[in-house]
Amino acid sequence: MSSPEVVSLSWGHMQVKGGSAYKDCKVWPGGSRAWDWRETGTNHRPGVQPADVEEVVAMGVDTLVIGSGMNQALQVQSSTLDLLREKGVVVRVLQTEKAVAEYNVLVGQGARVGGVFHSTC
Repeated sequence: MSSPEVVSLSWGHMQVKGGSAYKDCKVWPGGSRAWDWRETGTNHRPGVQPADVEEVVAMGVDTLVIGSGMNQALQVQSSTLDLLREKGVVVRVLQTEKAVAEYNVLVGQGARVGGVFHSTC
């Protein structure tokens, strides 16, 4: 099962191939869903926490791409990076446009890749 390509990205909007439109989203081999920060109490600072990525990691990804926002306002907690390393998941944290481009390249290569993307600041 492959990860869905992100087919469009603009401020506050992402479209996943074969899926819905989202503001922020999580993608993994075979699926996607909205990323609702309220579920885990996430804020720009201190940023993406382990609970935000566990669902995607559980889908068996080898690489996780994190989009830190269009202006890179979203941070990533060190505990999140530690968790990913402990589980053997390669992590790439990039500005969201670059993150989506990198994610789509990996999808095209058939990698078991997931993503957690923030489409605004």
